[in-house]
Amino acid sequence: MNHPDLLGSIPMDWTTKAFVLGSDHAGFETKEFLRTQLLAKGAQVHDMGCYSPESVDYPQVARALASAVVANTKDVQGLLLCGSGNGVCISANRISGARAALCWLPELAALARAHNNANILCLPARFVTPEQALAMVEAFAFTSFEGGRHQRRVDLIEPGLASSPAIG
Repeated sequence: MNHPDLLGSIPMDWTTKAFVLGSDHAGFETKEFLRTQLLAKGAQVHDMGCYSPESVDYPQVARALASAVVANTKDVQGLLLCGSGNGVCISANRISGARAALCWLPELAALARAHNNANILCLPARFVTPEQALAMVEAFAFTSFEGGRHQRRVDLIEPGLASSPAIG
């Protein structure tokens, strides 16, 4: 497959980046890896749990993280992990203003930012290595929203901003 180089030669100043991290027990180890890597690079990191590999209910972590990201708008990006990434993504997207995207490749993470203005990256911890997760975080963090025709579509995502045709 041929993927566009969406990052190009963008300088990566991690000290300008702020992240809110969250996971369930399946994503705990990868979240911890990301937390330590991001802190070492100079990023601001706020860990919203979970704090051990003991079983937890992912909707609570995901919704709290999504609420924090929405409250901070452009200043912070969310990183959520669970086994498949699906549960945290669905839960986060229940919060108005959250645009959580499930990604498993850096190119998808970059496109989630560039075309969908995603503010939360959801990762499937059981299906990617910690290093792959970090590559996706890098792509997500350093890709800007393109706006233009994509803004019109993002505007249609938020409930109540667009009418939907009746089915049936």
